Amino acid sequence: MMSGLKLSASASASICFLLRSAKSRTKPILISFSNNIPYRNIHHQHERDTTKFPISSSSSSFSDKLGVSGKALVSTLPPQPEQPEPSKLLTLPTILTLGRVAAVPLLVATFYMDGWRGTAATTTIFVAASVTDWLDGYIARKMNLKSQFGAFLDPVADKLMVAATLVLLCTRPLDVGVFAQLPWLLPIPAIAIIGREITMSAVREWAASQDSKLLEAVAVNNLGKWKTATQMTALALLLATRDSSHGGAAFVVGSGVALLYTFAGLALWSLAVYMRKIWKVLLR
Repeated sequence: MMSGLKLSASASASICFLLRSAKSRTKPILISFSNNIPYRNIHHQHERDTTKFPISSSSSSFSDKLGVSGKALVSTLPPQPEQPEPSKLLTLPTILTLGRVAAVPLLVATFYMDGWRGTAATTTIFVAASVTDWLDGYIARKMNLKSQFGAFLDPVADKLMVAATLVLLCTRPLDVGVFAQLPWLLPIPAIAIIGREITMSAVREWAASQDSKLLEAVAVNNLGKWKTATQMTALALLLATRDSSHGGAAFVVGSGVALLYTFAGLALWSLAVYMRKIWKVLLR
């Protein structure tokens, strides 16, 4: 009976202490309800425990206890080695551009083949090269495969294909209707187009060695897209009509010649636009 009363008194005292701790907003600690610990020693035991292991009412992070900030901890970490970027020398657009360069000798070889097979082969090679000219730029933009080597090689491949086709057409005058009596009909726009390309290449190389404003003045504009579309259509028509054995060749040749002169006019116009921009930059 006496031990039961002692246990009840000890439990009551423990509950009172927990209530006091809750009212004083101190965190409760684990207290044993053993009969061996008298009530009068509970408060002293709590003081000793809080002295050895102080309980703080405010939460602090691990970095605050160490006396350093989180940023300092992050800054002390060793830098991670950078992963080398994959080489972008031979991307898919660049391979297509290289294929366009390799097609130039095939174009020359098939051009001098007699018969409709040579004409069909020459026209097919040129049309395929024209398609890849658009395709490589589309893939480079959509798949983020742009590279400095590709940006350098793409205009070179275009100029090689166009210049080779113009020279080939000039070596064999048109033999259709009235065009056979005008041997100068193709050399005039061919000289204008090739001369413009040589001039613009020199101007862009000079602008690249100067300030950025000059380089922006010779950047490709929307006029170049129309010029490219016109030249590809004109040259494809003229290549396809070399064999005059099929009917309606005169009309197709006339369309090709008209587009070729249109292409030459756009080329000279774009050259004048670029020179005007350059002149404005130099006068500032």
